Amino acid sequence: MNAPAKVSRASRVQNLVTPAGIKAWLVEDYAVPLVAMDFSFAGGAAQDPQGKAGAASILAGMLDEGAGDLDSEAFQRALDDHAIRLHFSADRDEFTGHMQTLTRNLGKAFELATLALNAPRFDAEPLERVRGQINAALKRESKDPDAMAARAWRRAAWPDHPYARSARGELGEVDAIVRDDLVLLHKSLLARDALKVAVVGAIDAATLSARLDALFGGLPAHATHRPVPEVEIAGLDRRVLVDLDVPQVNIRYGRPGLKRHDPDFIAATVVNHIWGGGSFTSRLWQEVREKRGLTYSIYSMLSTPRASAALIGATSTKNERAMESLGVITQEAERMAAEGPTEEELEKAKKYLVGSYALRFDTSNKIAGHLLQLQQEGFDAGYLDRRNAEIEAVTIADARRVAKRLLGDGKFLVAVVGRPEGGCAN
Repeated sequence: MNAPAKVSRASRVQNLVTPAGIKAWLVEDYAVPLVAMDFSFAGGAAQDPQGKAGAASILAGMLDEGAGDLDSEAFQRALDDHAIRLHFSADRDEFTGHMQTLTRNLGKAFELATLALNAPRFDAEPLERVRGQINAALKRESKDPDAMAARAWRRAAWPDHPYARSARGELGEVDAIVRDDLVLLHKSLLARDALKVAVVGAIDAATLSARLDALFGGLPAHATHRPVPEVEIAGLDRRVLVDLDVPQVNIRYGRPGLKRHDPDFIAATVVNHIWGGGSFTSRLWQEVREKRGLTYSIYSMLSTPRASAALIGATSTKNERAMESLGVITQEAERMAAEGPTEEELEKAKKYLVGSYALRFDTSNKIAGHLLQLQQEGFDAGYLDRRNAEIEAVTIADARRVAKRLLGDGKFLVAVVGRPEGGCAN
């Protein structure tokens, strides 16, 4: 019996170019009367003005707080009355929007999104409220051990670089952000040449094309970004201690990783899954949690912001066992670098990574989000079909070579929040 033909995900993606030149990926799906759209503008919080970290985050929070002739209350009521989801967010490198609507409310959804993007009001009362919400979140994070560890690691890894700042903002800087800052950032970030769009659902190309031109066609043609310089992870083999009187320590550890288009990135994905990325199965999980009972959770991940690349992980443990935990992490990094994975580990990791990929395509929202991510990372739609084949092609020789490249000498920049017994000496 012949094996069933593999389904091509890429063949479902239409590359749409509107009369106004807006480019979008569209997957038509009429199984449910729903349309999901994800879009983003390159730039994000790395473009926050100096001394005003949080401007992009406040801008994201303000776009649905009144636009055109609708004040905040009227705008939110219109969204609720038509069961429309519309929200915006900012991370380090991207300013992102998401819209979801039933097809019967498609016109109203695009009308409100068009107002939000093209005619935001930035009224004083909602600005104070959004600023207050962000400050409240930052104050909570300033006392949260895990957030404190992330902040200490970030500042040590990327000193004097935009990535050292929180994408949400910084206490003491959010209050300095005024309406004029939002107007200028809106104009500089939300531009057509920085735009990526992914749409999934019950809509045809002609209808979508007209909607996208109305939504994005009036935005500036070109973004005006400040350059964000490439940066390496600093402070390898350094340990940063933040003293906090709590019964357990929170630990962040990291070292340079691989850029997303590095030829070894897929092999590094497999290696990281084996070392620390695979929940319940990774070496770190087995050695740190299962064998020694040092923690409830431990993980590692490949992080690929535009201007850097890192292998980052985190865990927490009792103060008296902090140094033991760090020792095991270092030991397992050195062992993986020296020996690489076993054949059995490699095959299990590849099967998991290939099999779990389907979970990214089980809802319209997930599909739209993944299609947008691929565009942000600079891939064509064909990657949807190539991805699993590239993972399956990773050989034991590839994995062992890349393990040495990824984990190297086993040295990490480490941030520790708590009072580890014996201090935090290297």
